[in-house]
Order: sequence, then C-alpha cells, then structure tokens
Amino acid sequence: MELLSCPKCQNDNIVKSGVINSKQRYLCKKCKYFFTVNKIGKKIDDYYVTKALQLYLEGLSYREIERIIGVSHVTVSNWVKAFNIKKPSHANYHPTYKIFNHLELVEYIKNKELLSGAGMIITELGDKFMLIKWERFKD
Repeated sequence: MELLSCPKCQNDNIVKSGVINSKQRYLCKKCKYFFTVNKIGKKIDDYYVTKALQLYLEGLSYREIERIIGVSHVTVSNWVKAFNIKKPSHANYHPTYKIFNHLELVEYIKNKELLSGAGMIITELGDKFMLIKWERFKD
C-alpha cells in the first residue's frame, strides 16, 4: 500500500472518498481537501538546468537558450528566478556562440586566427559542443 499525504497540508490522516474518472479520490481529515493522486509532474534533468543557467550567465537570452537546449524560455526564466541568479552587466560586449559536432570543432580550433584575441568557453551539449566566444580582451 502506498503512503499518501495531503498535497495542501502534508497531513497523512486521509481517507478514501469515492472514484472520479476511474481514479481513487481521497479526503484529508485535517483540512477537508479532496484530491485524487499526487502529481508527479515533468522532471527535467539537472544537467539541462545547470547548462541553461551557465548559458544565461554567459549573456545568452532566454529564447536563445530555448533554441539550444530545447526547454521553454519560460521554464528557463523560472529557473533563473528560483535560483536567484543575477546576470552580470555585459555593457561593452555580447558573446557569440556556435554549435559544432566533434569534427567541426576540431577544424575550428585548428585555425589560429579565429582563436586569438578573444575569450572562449567550450561546453558539451548532448552529442554536440557549444563554443561561446567574446572579445572583451580587445580594446
């Protein structure tokens, strides 16, 4: 038997109270709240949460992060609010990013002119790699 608790007050003093849409209905004896089953919800892997927050701190917009990771921009915004992330000011530069597979990344890194004079981060993104580049070291 599964141990249920009230989703409203977390009390475990509950009783069965009928069936609705083929689902067992319960009643909390403490707060008189009716509920069916605990919501499981959609859980996103912490890896993607971390990546989204890293990209946000690098200066990418919510919509850019949405396109890269495949998670709604509203969800990314909610994560930023939930973790109380403050974006540093990037007044004098805006990072650019490119997505490569392994062979494309190797070819890009071989070209020294593309690498000199800029800060860069390479991060894994599923089966691809993301290169974030900003030219804050140039005058």
